Amino acid sequence: MNTENTPIEKVNNLIKNSVTLKLVTVTILMLLLLIPASMIQSIIQEREQLNNQTANEVSSKWADRQQVNGPILTIPLIYEYETEEKKFLTTKYLHVLPDNLTIDGVISPEKLKRGIYEVVVYKSILDISGDFNISLAPDPQNLKEIRYDQAFLTIGVSDLRGIKNQISVNWGGKELEVKPGSKLPDLIYAGITIELPNVREQLNKKTPFNFSMDLQGSKNLSFIPTGNNTSVSLESSWPSPSFDGNFLPDNRELSENGFTASWSVLQLNRNFPQAWIGNSHAQKMQDASFGVNLILPLDDYQKSYRSAKYAAMTIALTFLIFFLVEILNKRKIHPFQYALVGLALCLFYVLLVAISEHSNFNLAYGISTIAIVAMISLYSLSVFKKLKLSLLLITTISAIYGFLFVTLQLADYALLMGSVGLTFILGLTMYFTRNINWYKLNIETE
Repeated sequence: MNTENTPIEKVNNLIKNSVTLKLVTVTILMLLLLIPASMIQSIIQEREQLNNQTANEVSSKWADRQQVNGPILTIPLIYEYETEEKKFLTTKYLHVLPDNLTIDGVISPEKLKRGIYEVVVYKSILDISGDFNISLAPDPQNLKEIRYDQAFLTIGVSDLRGIKNQISVNWGGKELEVKPGSKLPDLIYAGITIELPNVREQLNKKTPFNFSMDLQGSKNLSFIPTGNNTSVSLESSWPSPSFDGNFLPDNRELSENGFTASWSVLQLNRNFPQAWIGNSHAQKMQDASFGVNLILPLDDYQKSYRSAKYAAMTIALTFLIFFLVEILNKRKIHPFQYALVGLALCLFYVLLVAISEHSNFNLAYGISTIAIVAMISLYSLSVFKKLKLSLLLITTISAIYGFLFVTLQLADYALLMGSVGLTFILGLTMYFTRNINWYKLNIETE
C-alpha cells in the first residue's frame, strides 16, 4: 500500500537532495552561530572588565599611578590697591622653576595577585637634584612687599600614599624639614611643602638642592619637565615598557632583562615659562608630562577577544570542508550535525579565555586547539566514514588555528596576515571547485 509523503518529509527530502537548499540552510546556520560567537566576545569583555576592577582595587591599596611635579619655588608678593573708598592688600604668588633638574630613578616592578588576576605595581628610588637661579622681576606697579622669609618649595606627588621614606631636602647645604600637603592646590593638587629660610641671600646666585624619594605606585610613573634643562634617566628590570606622554626617550635600550631610558627636555620644548605669577599654567604643565607604563605585553584578554573576531572565518571554513565532502563524496550531513560542529568551534573561545586565566595564553591556546580538533575529528569519523576525509578535516582545522595563532602573535601585521591568508584560502577553494557543474549537481542517495 503506497502512502504519500507528509509535507515535512517532502521538505526534508528536498533539503537532502538539493545542493542549493543545503547551501542556503548551512549559510543560515552559520549566521545563527554568530550569535553565540558574539555572546562569547561579551563574556571576554566582562572578564577583562572584572580584571581591570581588581587591578584598580589593588592599586587603590598599594598606590596609584605616580606623577612627580617640581620642585617649584614660590615667593609671596604683596600688592596694594586703592579705590575711592579704601586701600586693600592682595597676596599673589610668584612661581620660579629650577634652572637645572636631574632625576635618576630605579624602578623595581612586582606582580601582585588577587584571586586569579595579576596586577603590576612597582617600587622606585628617585634621586632628584638641580639648582635655582633666583632673579626676580615681578610687576613693580602697586608692589608693596616681597616676602622672602615666607618662600617655600612644593614638590608634587600625585598619590602621597606611595611615599615610603622620610624625605629630607638639602637646600644650599642645609637640611630642611618636609611637611605634607600642597599650598598650591590649583597648581599642584597633591604633594609636599618645604619652608625655606630667607631666600634674599640667594638672589642672583645658583642655589643647589637634592633629595631622594622612595616612591611606590602602579602601572605608570611620569614627570613634569619643570627645569630650564630637565634630564631624566630610568632603569628597570621590567622587559616590556611603554613610553608615553609628550616626550619620548632620547635614548633607550630594551632587553629581556629590562630597560634603560633617558630624556632631555629644554625650556623651549614646553609651553610654559620659567617664572610667572598666579596659577594660569597648570594645564600646560600637565600637557607636558612624560613617563613610562609598566604593561603586561598584549594581555591574554586582548588576544582572546581578537581571536573571537575570527569566529566567523573559522566556522565558514570548517562548514566549507563539510559541504564539499558532502557534495563531492555523496555523504549526507544533517544540518543538526553542522550545528554541533559549529557549537564546538564556538566552545574553543570559551575554553581559551577560561584556561588562559589560570595559565599563559600560548598554553591555553594549545590545549583548546587540541581539545576542539580532537572532538570534531572523532565526530567526523562517524559522519564521513572515511579516515582519509577525516584526516583532511584535521589538517584543515589545525591549519586554521595555526594561522590564527600566528596572526595573534604579530599584532602589528594582523591585518596583512589576515588579508593574505583569506586570499590564499579563497584561491584554494576556487581551484578545487573549478570543475564542479553546480547546475547539474545533486546529492545522490547511496
